[in-house]
Amino acid sequence: MKITHTEIYRFSIPMEPFVIATGTMHFAQNVLIRIHTDNGLYGLGECSAFPMIVGENQDTCLVMAREFAKLLPGKDPLDIPGRMNDLLGYADRNTTIKSAFDMALFDLAAKHAGQPLYQFLGGNRKKVETDMTIGISSPEKMAQLAQHYQAQGCSILKVKLGKDIHEDIERVAQIRAAVGGMMTIRLDANQGWSFDDALYGLGALAKYDIEFCEQPMRSWYDDRLPELQLNSPIAIMADESCYNHHDARRLINSRSCEYLNIKFSKSGGILEAQKIHEVALQHGMKCMMGGMLESRLAATAKLHFALSAPNIVFFDLDTCMLGHLIDPVVGGMSYEGFILDVPEAPGIGADADPAFLDECESWRI
Repeated sequence: MKITHTEIYRFSIPMEPFVIATGTMHFAQNVLIRIHTDNGLYGLGECSAFPMIVGENQDTCLVMAREFAKLLPGKDPLDIPGRMNDLLGYADRNTTIKSAFDMALFDLAAKHAGQPLYQFLGGNRKKVETDMTIGISSPEKMAQLAQHYQAQGCSILKVKLGKDIHEDIERVAQIRAAVGGMMTIRLDANQGWSFDDALYGLGALAKYDIEFCEQPMRSWYDDRLPELQLNSPIAIMADESCYNHHDARRLINSRSCEYLNIKFSKSGGILEAQKIHEVALQHGMKCMMGGMLESRLAATAKLHFALSAPNIVFFDLDTCMLGHLIDPVVGGMSYEGFILDVPEAPGIGADADPAFLDECESWRI
């Protein structure tokens, strides 16, 4: 089986504005690729660019996708490490768009094997419950949204912070008062605090029964993470500080955090995510499966991977529930409230809606 060509789509998804500490997203800056082969199979991959975090936007992803696609014709899609090394040999970094190619190759390989992706990766089905994320707004509006999710049956909230530390404390205080003591609350500062603010804020927030806090400080303050972790009453999860398994090893060896957040847009896809998970597993460090603003297609691939990764115990797979105004996916994972499940079809088990693709700008390489 050989690769014949790749289709690339500007997969923009309109959405309600989503606010985090580093900026606001007005639409999901996604890219879809389909890698075709000479036996009629094709694999799909999707990535979601989040420029304030990864430094890539939709346009840079589309430029690099066209360059990467030129490297593939005539090559074996089942040699996934070989194909990803082709991309790495052409350009460093660019992990977001690389993750779409990685995903498409794994989708192809699982389809060729006639297995759902989770089974191809050696996983098993299990119950997975996602949290729901609350973007930054006024304390009152965030508390109202928390109550709304609670009324829908949500039991885990992920609260975005990282603006003014005193306002952040008030945000959490009002949310906890609104939902009572039974809901799990996680925090994510998205690098928004200084060391002093993080130290003060985490101490002040501990009384609200917080499960953990993601990425309190900018990654360039990673040298101070061990000190913060040692003195924080709330467990710290590294996100923007952990792109690859070398970052994971460094964070673990320096005792900088208690948990790691794995995202394909940071790791460059499943191949590197497996390495991060393996390093964490060897050291007993639990992980989260996270994401940017992917549709249900990439979200389904993330769930497949999580089912194969026993050290992933936290699930932040609500991306397509965060104000997406269109669902451009056929098939894919299903929701029973906030409980997620994957299809049993070969590969990812999801495809793009042809009617939606007809409206997308596209390239064939």
